[in-house]
Amino acid sequence: MADQGDRKTVRAFQCRDYLYEIYDRLSDELECSVDYLINEAMREYARSRDQVVARLGAQQAVASAAAAADRGAGAAQPRSVPQARRAPLLAPTPSRRPTAPPPLPGHRHSDAVSRRVLVCEFNGQDFPVEKDEFIIGRGAKSADLAIRDGNISRRHAAVVFHDGVYFMKDLGSTNGIEFAGQRVESKRIEEGDVYRICDYVLRFTYQ
Repeated sequence: MADQGDRKTVRAFQCRDYLYEIYDRLSDELECSVDYLINEAMREYARSRDQVVARLGAQQAVASAAAAADRGAGAAQPRSVPQARRAPLLAPTPSRRPTAPPPLPGHRHSDAVSRRVLVCEFNGQDFPVEKDEFIIGRGAKSADLAIRDGNISRRHAAVVFHDGVYFMKDLGSTNGIEFAGQRVESKRIEEGDVYRICDYVLRFTYQ
């Protein structure tokens, strides 16, 4: 009989933003899913409260060995129940300023002296676009403007500077970019342009 403790059921629960960001960062560093890390954290908490997850399987193994001994089948030792591999605990690393990602294929680094300053207004804050590829997405490490929402792709969109002109470009996201009620793949950014990514509004202005 399979160990009932290994079954998984999809359940929804609320999680603080900073905790999800920690697990999201750890999932990249450890090359595993956020789901695995959260399950391991819950398992460790259960162990600390003397709630052994695989206790049912262990009790069944002990009972089978005892029955075999009573029947004279030999002094077989109960088999130990393997425990799930734990993700190593990592000490928090000091934050580093993200380095500029390489330009898109066919694009070149542009002369910053000749460009106008483009500013993205989001949630009451101004984000100056100071590189040739300004990433917008969910990933805290991979995005210059991070939007912590599961509907946003890790690298959702980019503001690209090419030949003296800024463009808003979709990076193959699931939910896309909207401008004036229409989904767009790439569009030149004009003064006062407003783009929508899922439920979020981004307004662009030149200074």
